[in-house]
Amino acid sequence: MAKNTKKEVDLSFLTAFDLPMNKEGIKQSFANHVEFTLGKDQYSATPNDYFKSMAYSVRDRMFDRWNKTQQAYYNSNEKRIYYLSLEFLIGRILEDSIMNLDVREESRLALEDLGMDMDDLISKEWDAGLGNGGLGRLAACFLDSMATLGLPAVGYGIRYEFGIFKQILVDGNQVENPDNWLRYGNPWEIERPERLYPVRFYGHVANYQDETGQNRVSWNDTENVMAMAYDIPVPGYRNETVNTLRLWGAKSTREFNFTNFNEGDYIQAVHDKNTSENISKVLYPNDSPIQGKELRLKQEYFFVTATLQDALRRALKHDHKIGDLPRYAVFQLNDTHPAIAIPELMRILMDESRVGWEEAWEITTRCFAYTNHTVLPEALEVWPVALMERLLPRHMQIIYEINRRFLDGVRSRFRGDDGKIQRMSLIQEGAERQVRMAHLAIVGSFSVNGVSKLHSDLLRDRVFPDFSAYFPGKFNNKTNGITPRRWLKKCNRGLARLITSKIGEGWVTDLAQLKKLEQWADDSAFQDQWRQVKRHNKETLAQQLACYGVIADPDSLFDVQVKRIHEYKRQLLNILHVMHLYRTYKTNPPKNIVPRTFVFAGKAAPGYLTAKRIIRLINAVAWTVNRDRETGPYLKVVFMPDYNVSLAEIIMPAADISEQISLAGTEASGTGNMKLSLNGALTVGTLDGANVEIMEAVGADNIFIFGLKEGDVDQVKAAGYNPRHYYNTDPNLKGVLDMLEAGDFYQEDRALFRPLVDYLLNQDPFLVLADFNRYVACQERVSALYRDPAAWTKTSIINVANMGRFSSDSTIAEYARDIWKVPPAPHRMVDAGAKASRAKK
Repeated sequence: MAKNTKKEVDLSFLTAFDLPMNKEGIKQSFANHVEFTLGKDQYSATPNDYFKSMAYSVRDRMFDRWNKTQQAYYNSNEKRIYYLSLEFLIGRILEDSIMNLDVREESRLALEDLGMDMDDLISKEWDAGLGNGGLGRLAACFLDSMATLGLPAVGYGIRYEFGIFKQILVDGNQVENPDNWLRYGNPWEIERPERLYPVRFYGHVANYQDETGQNRVSWNDTENVMAMAYDIPVPGYRNETVNTLRLWGAKSTREFNFTNFNEGDYIQAVHDKNTSENISKVLYPNDSPIQGKELRLKQEYFFVTATLQDALRRALKHDHKIGDLPRYAVFQLNDTHPAIAIPELMRILMDESRVGWEEAWEITTRCFAYTNHTVLPEALEVWPVALMERLLPRHMQIIYEINRRFLDGVRSRFRGDDGKIQRMSLIQEGAERQVRMAHLAIVGSFSVNGVSKLHSDLLRDRVFPDFSAYFPGKFNNKTNGITPRRWLKKCNRGLARLITSKIGEGWVTDLAQLKKLEQWADDSAFQDQWRQVKRHNKETLAQQLACYGVIADPDSLFDVQVKRIHEYKRQLLNILHVMHLYRTYKTNPPKNIVPRTFVFAGKAAPGYLTAKRIIRLINAVAWTVNRDRETGPYLKVVFMPDYNVSLAEIIMPAADISEQISLAGTEASGTGNMKLSLNGALTVGTLDGANVEIMEAVGADNIFIFGLKEGDVDQVKAAGYNPRHYYNTDPNLKGVLDMLEAGDFYQEDRALFRPLVDYLLNQDPFLVLADFNRYVACQERVSALYRDPAAWTKTSIINVANMGRFSSDSTIAEYARDIWKVPPAPHRMVDAGAKASRAKK
């Protein structure tokens, strides 16, 4: 029998084929991809073909850096950061990549020579909507910063075939259509069929003794699916580093159900295989019915087990002992969705690596860190015990044992305190027993962080006070941040150029340098330039608004609220104020009115009826207001459908006012507030989330703060909140709600919004009516400042100048220093490349 020997292939000669980064090199690559990758020519190529050819040309120039980056990480044998997130709202990639590779001008000239406009080509890319909102966009910003800082990190998530739904408006109502973002392929991803891992569900658990007589557990007769890796390169900003976003796609196993197949039921056999691939089909199904809950839990376990198997494979390539895993891997859980990773690692260690419980728990609790993103109790994820026992029976066993041992420790420290035991248990008792995933994440992690100072304080003092007392030092704060590359340099090129002309380009990777702008805050010439940039951006947005039939005056105040539609974010408060202005202008118009254009955008969860009714109300008000010739010069309202990253990049540079008006104590952080402030908008906000830190950064005189504070909210509710009191004592509020009750904003069905009025008068859980009067007064202060262009512009400059602390680079540097214990090395690959170049010489 012939001996099976593997011959090592020598590809070292490839280093001689560095692709040119100049105009001519990019043109040649583009033409080659049109013909040789896509099989097209100038007569048959479509605009999408041209976009893909440009994407391939840019991607080619990342591949050498990508391979060298991964090889450098492997050779250094350093700790890897694994960032687990069920969402990555990455948006369009082409322009980001061109910018980070520093080939923007070369690319523009190359396309110009070929008769194409680069901005037009960029617009052909489909937004990768693999997230619902802030959570997924935060994860994308963090990936950018990890690569820019040279951190050895990998992002892990799911390759959803259909991203967040495409929102269309029909008679003012939100209607959801599928977001088939992969219809024309994704030129950025690389299939990795060799990275294929089994994922198991259902089955039963059996006890047995191994060959040494030790008691072991096996998980048998499972239904299996495979997880296959798809990799997307993530380039750092001008530093040669290219990290990886690895997304898992579900694939059926090779075996058919031969019982069905042999009985001639071929269709059922194939159907069963296709059904198994549904796991990665859609982002976040509606989890109201039990089938939705089951699919969502499947998604969470699917990507978690594939990630852990992949990370262990990588660690064991170095012949590390399994007990040394915490030295070489840290797993950051982005919210509670990946928390099932904790019992999964325990299962792998105990059942597959045959590690004892104590050692396995020691390894596990030194590997995981948990980021919490909510203070709303109803948003803390729980799973029915019955579902967990059926779908993941071995994991439920492990969770029970974790809980038993943990509660034994709690009892020994707090004897006789049964209330504390009940509050801290991983199992929530009741008619339907539930697994508290946030409790599991806290107990199984060495670090628990909030995402703003206020949020972290609330986690320690209000949401998880028992855990904070039991685990001193475990809770900490890491305020969220945003990447200045996408959210200023890319999306607001005019402002970026103006800033660079004054302070240089160092701010792109050191946002604190923006502080230097303060010296020009009173400079009239600089203020004129600042206003010119803002007006150009408003003209660009006005062109978009015209597509919806709204003619907006760029000189009007652009008042913007763009975010997920949710009651706690209080879009309802905003539209009530619009109705108040409309009523005032119709009945008793004041002198010296400041014209306003109100811009709303955001999606409501498909099953969230109140949020969808708020969208309907905004559109009804817009329909009425925009057609009224009497108020037309002063008031415009538009709801921009299908809000996504690309639309945000148009809206945010144009905004004058940033509405951040959630009820105090409900928003974890927010990052839209940071993006809008970085682009020169002034904040109207409550003391909630990161608004508190924005106020500290810019100064109380340079932000419009209003409303109940977090402590006030507790007092109002404790005293027995009566929303009708505010209706009866505030004539402005009464007038607005009476108009709504009478159907003045939708005469075709005057009763349409009465349920909303009843809801506000009898429940109002987010204290909209309590804050209405304060909000109206705050908006009057906004108008007063806007009448003074010099004062307004100075305040805008001061806001931008003090956004340095909100860079995701700073946030990630804190994670790396305090939690991951991995030092950034932003010039690692540059230095390595320089050494290699010198060696060749």
